[in-house]
Amino acid sequence: MRLPVGARATQVNGFFNAHKYLILRRISQLTILMLFMLGPLAGVWIIKGNLSASLFLETIPMSDPFVLLQSFVAGHIPETTALIGAAIVTLVYFGLGGRVFCSWVCPVNVITDLAHWLRRKLKIRTSTKLSPNIRWYLLLLSLVMPLITGTIIWEQVNPVSLLHRGLIFTMGLGWFLVAAIFMFDFLLVERGWCGHICPMGAFYNALGKKSIVRVDASSRDKCDKCMDCFAVCPEPQILKGPLFGADKGQSSLIDTGDCTNCGRCIDVCSEKVFEIKNRFTR
Repeated sequence: MRLPVGARATQVNGFFNAHKYLILRRISQLTILMLFMLGPLAGVWIIKGNLSASLFLETIPMSDPFVLLQSFVAGHIPETTALIGAAIVTLVYFGLGGRVFCSWVCPVNVITDLAHWLRRKLKIRTSTKLSPNIRWYLLLLSLVMPLITGTIIWEQVNPVSLLHRGLIFTMGLGWFLVAAIFMFDFLLVERGWCGHICPMGAFYNALGKKSIVRVDASSRDKCDKCMDCFAVCPEPQILKGPLFGADKGQSSLIDTGDCTNCGRCIDVCSEKVFEIKNRFTR
């Protein structure tokens, strides 16, 4: 009988090593959220603002480059502080891999991960097929609409911004949008929101295509083809070449902006095939 996904890794490597990146990701997401909440709740202003624009320790500005780009297209000339903040965030995500935002920062990731976990537990295998290109079309639309309307349209409905602001202040109708995303991923499309719809994910995908930090299937010769990594990866199509393309001369480096550097593949691999590396020191 086939063991549940990740069970073999837990047996061989121990519970912590088989869940290390999951634990670290949740600590990262919770810590970032708590730093934002300390001000409104306790008057300790380590970070002021939200994920769109904030100030760290009253000194370092941080601005979401995607929001800033939409604002610029809408005809608003950004202030110097906003430009500096966007440059800082851009450099960080360019280095770490743009979609590291999706797995290590984004609060919606917790919702979509829960939906995926329940699908596995309940053995729901049906999933409507959607093109992953939809997110690119929505990214284009989110930049065209401000040009036409002079308004940052996407930020009015962006569940990432709504959930983050709602958790800090008040949720309101944001709960309905979050519930809709959960049900969409749970019942209709596996990894639907992050993998097919979210234009923020597409933007950070483009930003991190040539990032320094990468997951590498450096020990792919040890792979026993259990396919657990494919079961947990938010973008499983990116694993095939690095894992099985040695005979075709394909690199073991997962060199694509689709990768979120989440570490799920590292956690569930009992053979320790994967590791996070610097693309220049392979």
